[in-house]
Amino acid sequence: MRAQHELLYSRTRVKPRYALLPLEGVPCSRLPAWTDTEARVLAAPVLGASFVEYLLDMRAGGGTRHEADGRVETFVYVLSGAARLSIDGKRQPALAAGGYALIPPNAAFELAASRATQALLLRKVYEPAPGIAMFKPLVGQASKVKGDVYGGDAGARLQLLIPDDLAYDLAMNIFTFETGHSLPYVETHVMEHGLYVLQGKGLYYLDDTWMEVEATDFIWMGPYVPQSYYATGPVASRYIYYKNVNREIAL
Repeated sequence: MRAQHELLYSRTRVKPRYALLPLEGVPCSRLPAWTDTEARVLAAPVLGASFVEYLLDMRAGGGTRHEADGRVETFVYVLSGAARLSIDGKRQPALAAGGYALIPPNAAFELAASRATQALLLRKVYEPAPGIAMFKPLVGQASKVKGDVYGGDAGARLQLLIPDDLAYDLAMNIFTFETGHSLPYVETHVMEHGLYVLQGKGLYYLDDTWMEVEATDFIWMGPYVPQSYYATGPVASRYIYYKNVNREIAL
C-alpha cells in the first residue's frame, strides 16, 4: 500500500492471454467454506484460466472441511506456518512450510491451521482418461524432492512435486535459478500456467514483452503464450507453477 504522498503506480498487466498480478493490488476476500481465513483470488475462469488459484491467510484454528464432489481436485502448498490435514478422516503428516498435498475429487478433506498460516490453493476439474485409474492422495514436502539440473545448466534446477505419471492430469513444479541463469529458450505450448514467485526477482518474457517480477507476484499464462525467464538480483529466484498435462486435447 502506498502512502498518500506517493504516486500511484502498478506493474499489473492484464491481457487477453496473460496476466501479471503484484500482490499489493489484489484485495482480500472471504470464502464461505473457510473459517478465519482471508483469501486473495489469483486466477479464475473470468480471467481466462481453466482453474482457480487462491492465496489463503488462515488464522490459528482457521481452515475448511471439504466434502468430495467427484469432480474437482485440490492442490495445497504451505508458504509459511503449519496446518493439520486429514483426508477421508485419516490424519496426514503435518504440513509445514514447503508441505503440499494433492487431493483427488473422490476424497473429503479437512485442513486446519495450527498457527497463522499462508498457503496457495489450486482447484481444477479432474479430467479422467480411458484406462487410467483415479490417483490416490499425495502428501509431500518440497525440501525432500530432488532438484534436477534443467537443460544441462547447473544453475537451473527443477523439482517435480507430483510424479510424472499418466495418473495425474496436472503438474506442480518448483524452478530455482541462480542469479544470471535462465530458461534455455522461449517456450510456446498448449499448457497454461499459474505461477507464484517464492523468492528473489527476475525478468519474465510474456507474449512480446519483458517484465520485472519479484517474490509474491503471480502470473497467469494462457495456452501458446511465448514465455521465458531469467534471474536477476542478489539471491537465487524460485517459483512454483501449475500446468495441465497428460491428457488428450479436447475437440
